[in-house]
Amino acid sequence: MVTVTDRPPSSRGQAVTVPPWTAARQVTVSRPSDTLTAQADAKGALDTLCPGLGAVALVVGAIGVANIMVISVLERRQEIRLRRALGATRGQIRAQFMSEAILLSLAGGIAAAVIIGSLAGLLPAIRAARLSPTRALWTV
Repeated sequence: MVTVTDRPPSSRGQAVTVPPWTAARQVTVSRPSDTLTAQADAKGALDTLCPGLGAVALVVGAIGVANIMVISVLERRQEIRLRRALGATRGQIRAQFMSEAILLSLAGGIAAAVIIGSLAGLLPAIRAARLSPTRALWTV
C-alpha cells in the first residue's frame, strides 16, 4: 500500500533531501503482510470470543433450569411421596423430572428464538407498513 501526504518527511535528526519532483510530499510504503497479520489477529480474537460468550450463555441457562427444577422438587415433595407410596420407582420419578427439565429448556429456547426473530423483524415490518402504495409500485 502506498500513501501520499502533503506533510514533509520527518528527519529524525538527519538531514533529508527531498527531490524537487516530489513537491514535499511524503510517500509511505507498508507491506500487505502487516495488514494481513492484523486482520488474522482480529479474526483469531473473535473466533475465541464468540464460543466463549456462547458457553457463558449456556451455563447461565443451565443454572436457571437447575434452579427451577430444585424449587419444583421442593414444592412437590408430597406428590413425590404419594407416587412412591403408590409404587412408582425412582427411575420413573427421575424420568418425570428429566422430561420436565427438557421441555422447560426447549420452551425457553423456542421462546427466545421467537422473541429475537420478532425484534429482528420489527423494523422492516414498520417500514413496510409505512410505505405508500404508489411508492411500492414505483420501485417494482
